[in-house]
Amino acid sequence: MVKVLGIDEAGRGPVIGPMVTAGIMIEEGDEALLEGAKDSKLVLHKIRLQLDKKFKESEGVDYKVLVVEPEIIDAAVLSGELNLNWLEAHKQAEIINELQPDKAIIDCPSINCESYEKYLRALLDNKEMNLIVEHKADVNYITAAAASILAKVERENQMEIIKQKYGDCGPGYPANKKTQDFVKNNWDKYPEIFRKSWSTYKRFARPEGQKSLTGYEI
Repeated sequence: MVKVLGIDEAGRGPVIGPMVTAGIMIEEGDEALLEGAKDSKLVLHKIRLQLDKKFKESEGVDYKVLVVEPEIIDAAVLSGELNLNWLEAHKQAEIINELQPDKAIIDCPSINCESYEKYLRALLDNKEMNLIVEHKADVNYITAAAASILAKVERENQMEIIKQKYGDCGPGYPANKKTQDFVKNNWDKYPEIFRKSWSTYKRFARPEGQKSLTGYEI
């Protein structure tokens, strides 16, 4: 049988908290195990929780979830060698190399799917693997949709831990007013939860009187 792996992420853009990359694998023909899966943005959180539990407990389903902390994201963005897309490719490759599918379906974060696929393939143990690298894979393929559910649920879990420990920071996205206020008031108190390479963080973290810095923005 052909083992099919879908991969997606959640939390790519926030200034607070980790990015999560998830993969979920089934045998081709066993799509019924992932019934109900769709792009996580289209699913209510209480339903996402139910689906997450169902997928993880189903026989015939293998999965891997990676939590990518802010310091890892910053190191990649500021390295001069990696960027957020290439970091995501490395995390996807980690999942593929561990689960060893026959086919992997990737929700491509880059505008250039061909270039991204070439970069990702070079990181794989099996360079000849059947790769499908497309935009909106989480809409078009049930395995990628299920992976988006796992990633989103873990991202929400991580944000709940942050809120319980540090206070209500909103959803963590730069455009959110509550998140902006939290960064402004706490950037120097809890540096471990912020992505310091984001311009939202830099705007509030600069010394008084210093001109705004141009930095990574989502």
